[in-house]
Amino acid sequence: MSGKSISKVEVQNISMHGLWLFVKDAEYFLPFEKFPWFKEARIEDIHKVELNHDHHLRWSNLDLDIELESLQSPDNYPKIYK
Repeated sequence: MSGKSISKVEVQNISMHGLWLFVKDAEYFLPFEKFPWFKEARIEDIHKVELNHDHHLRWSNLDLDIELESLQSPDNYPKIYK
């Protein structure tokens, strides 16, 4: 039996298709097709995520910021990758 998570954000799994985040008692799948910034990233850097101000995800080593709202309502936030 596992205990209650004390972390507000945790990378739970990384596969060849994307990654799973657990944020504030909710799970999100970030497919590499829609979040290509993670596809070539080092596993260590993907795991170094912080939740700032209770709504802002930050990966300092990847210079990447994602608002939690964009994961909760993805259709409202089209992704543009250059």
